[in-house]
Amino acid sequence: MSAPFPEALPAGAVLGIVGGGQLGRMSAVAAAQLGFRAHILTDEAEGPAAQVAHAVTVGAYDDPDVLRRFASSVDVVTFEFENISADGLELLAGLCPVRPSGRILRISQDRIAEKRFLAGAGIPLAPWAEIHTPQDLDTAIATLGLPFILKTTRLGYDGKGQHRVHAPDEALPGFHALAPHPLVAEAMIDFACEVSVMVARGLDGTAVTFDVTENRHRNGILDISLAPARVSADIAEQARDIAMRVATALDLVGLLGVEMFVDRDGRVLVNEIAPRPHNSGHWTMDACPVDQFAMHVRAVTGLPLPPAVRHSDAVMKNLVGPDDMALWPAILATPGLLPHHYGKEEARPGRKMGHVNVLFPHGGLPGEFGVNAALAPCLRNS
Repeated sequence: MSAPFPEALPAGAVLGIVGGGQLGRMSAVAAAQLGFRAHILTDEAEGPAAQVAHAVTVGAYDDPDVLRRFASSVDVVTFEFENISADGLELLAGLCPVRPSGRILRISQDRIAEKRFLAGAGIPLAPWAEIHTPQDLDTAIATLGLPFILKTTRLGYDGKGQHRVHAPDEALPGFHALAPHPLVAEAMIDFACEVSVMVARGLDGTAVTFDVTENRHRNGILDISLAPARVSADIAEQARDIAMRVATALDLVGLLGVEMFVDRDGRVLVNEIAPRPHNSGHWTMDACPVDQFAMHVRAVTGLPLPPAVRHSDAVMKNLVGPDDMALWPAILATPGLLPHHYGKEEARPGRKMGHVNVLFPHGGLPGEFGVNAALAPCLRNS
């Protein structure tokens, strides 16, 4: 009788993770809990992931010799962020399985490619336009209206690579301030909230979604996530269905974060996708029997995917830069706060240093006063 999951890697197999940041760190820990060893490919020798991994290769993400050496010592490869070499990932794919695929990485690395793909798959998007030349700005103003946001097509994250255009005379300075070109112009949505869904999909096409998460940003960086999102059952169903459709269209094997806007009319519109564990899924680490990192490892190693259920409601608070990390002693001393430190030495402004989760009874997520009271040791006045 054949095994129910014949392509599953055995315990002791090596998961290669491209990227050495906190998402790689938490993925490596999840891999160890499932009996795998993690080998990190990173350009930062003492980074967060290297501190907890079985093995580390330090080198450039596009160096063929480094990539071949790395591939020879792993059984499957995944990645923890998008700002890596797609060509390098394709070289790896010729030597060992890579999940998610390099094709998916290329789509997610480029906002134009991403939006074209999603539109072609019938996924609802906010109005947008490609900006190749200054003349395209006039077309964007006429078709999208004002205000809109100019964004770089590559390497933008945590609010970087963006310029808000509120008046026609702000468009050209934004075009010249952002590089490389082309850019994307996105209409600013009158949104009720921002939500996201983490979806995992296995080798056999089985897919599961975690509960819809409500996200709030501060200075362009995710600040707080609420799970479950405070949206209607219909909107939650729309969001989960969209995430499933995106994963299927991509033929995903792995984990995908789908960020979405919910507008005042109740429409759910995709903002962007991230084929990896995502900051807005960190609440799952304490509120779910199987968190996003374990689900990611299971998907890419061929293990079965259990239901993505939560046993508690949760709030996640990011800890960013030196100001938030100054609160670390108080956080550690407060019962009920579940801290996660990323192992980064220098707390630079705008740098994610860790996060804190707070749990509530299932169905008992409090209102604003209750959330703020629970997070009081983590909150700054400014």
